[in-house]
Amino acid sequence: MDNLKKRTSILSYWTVRYLLIISVGLLLTALTTFWWIQQEAMDNRMQTTGLLAQEIADRSVSASGTIEISQNLGELIEDRKRFFKLTVEMCVIITDKQGQMLYSMPPLTENQMRSKIKDSLSDSRNSEYKGAVAPIKADNEVLGEVIVMQSKKSLRHIPQDEIIFFSIILLFLIILSWLTIYLLSRKLAKPIQRVAAAAVQISSGQYNIVLEKGAKEREIHELIVSFQEMAGKLQQFEQSRAVMLAGVSHELKTPVTSIKGLVLAVREGVVEGEEAEEFLDIALLEVGRLQHMVADLLDYNALTAGIVSVRHDRLAAVPLLSEIVYQWKLTQEEDVCEPVLLMPQKPLFVRGDPLRIQQIIVNLLNNSVQAKAQGRKVELTIELLETIGEQAAIRVTDNGIGIAPGNRELMFEAFFRSNSKNTTLRGLGLGLTFSRLLAECMGGSLHLGDSPEQGCCIVLTLPLE
Repeated sequence: MDNLKKRTSILSYWTVRYLLIISVGLLLTALTTFWWIQQEAMDNRMQTTGLLAQEIADRSVSASGTIEISQNLGELIEDRKRFFKLTVEMCVIITDKQGQMLYSMPPLTENQMRSKIKDSLSDSRNSEYKGAVAPIKADNEVLGEVIVMQSKKSLRHIPQDEIIFFSIILLFLIILSWLTIYLLSRKLAKPIQRVAAAAVQISSGQYNIVLEKGAKEREIHELIVSFQEMAGKLQQFEQSRAVMLAGVSHELKTPVTSIKGLVLAVREGVVEGEEAEEFLDIALLEVGRLQHMVADLLDYNALTAGIVSVRHDRLAAVPLLSEIVYQWKLTQEEDVCEPVLLMPQKPLFVRGDPLRIQQIIVNLLNNSVQAKAQGRKVELTIELLETIGEQAAIRVTDNGIGIAPGNRELMFEAFFRSNSKNTTLRGLGLGLTFSRLLAECMGGSLHLGDSPEQGCCIVLTLPLE
């Protein structure tokens, strides 16, 4: 069901949502700023109106100390409106000490004046209007008042050219913000798209991919480089797997073909008597070899599936290793020297499964025999020592042909077989892989040690008891 949902690209997802967020945010900011500008404009205009009212009051006093309305008062008011840029609706009223109207602009009757101004002559009766009052004084005596009223709408009025300029700035910020996130999202989406396309190629079995590594951002660069390295390793593993599986198929096919040819020769009477018995003996040996290969495959599959039980007993390491080496030596030929055992003087106890430990040690010893160098006997050294970290280390060292530097990382890979080993004793390449899995099941490990000048060293670690 999830696959049927329409997916949105990072570029579309981020740019659209960011555009909505930045637009809403800037719009709220613009509304708040617009409201603040209106309040500031109203306060500034009221201050200017108060100055105008005071100037009219000062000009309305005669030299004798009485109220005198100048004939040019209307021209003065219009002139001051132009000077202070008060191009709005305005009402000017002058009253005497008793509150009687002496002058109004525009002309008003007494009743109209009373309907506009409160009885206290301090402000407008209508809440939509706001007034500025200035007293007319002569020798500190109040002779009357000048009242200048304006509508709040006109006080808050912002010129259209300023609104257009503010809108252009707001639109420019929205476009600039969108362009910024668009370019950033596009720059981020491109390498991700290339990596996604490369992943699709890998899923289809095409491991030979090339990604541009010129990204300036550290995280994107690390992503591309890591993905490129992963693709290279997958290609290497796939090639190794194909080669190994081909080798395994060949190894299984060889004894089957040999058995078929030997048995067919006996049945058809091509060989008779002692030669026929020899052919049957060879066939039995090939059957045993095939049986051993199949057993390795079954053991490996069972262990990787987690269905093999491993015990964790308390074991005396020195007697156990001595017995394992003694039993193994009885089955070897004369070209294998007596293994050298380097054991500690004090008792050393480990925790593990004695049967599994024997499997690992015997497999390591058999590998050393297979890696025998031409012209010299096999010399083996088994050393037991206590390491830091509550672990016991069993070092198995031989004087064989050693391990090529290019094969060290592949030694414990399943189905890997070194071409330098004795070809008469080839297996499926599961011995070391199986041994490492067994060691890990017992809480230990199996790894390559420091190789001597001649031969190889493999270290088995087990937890101390």
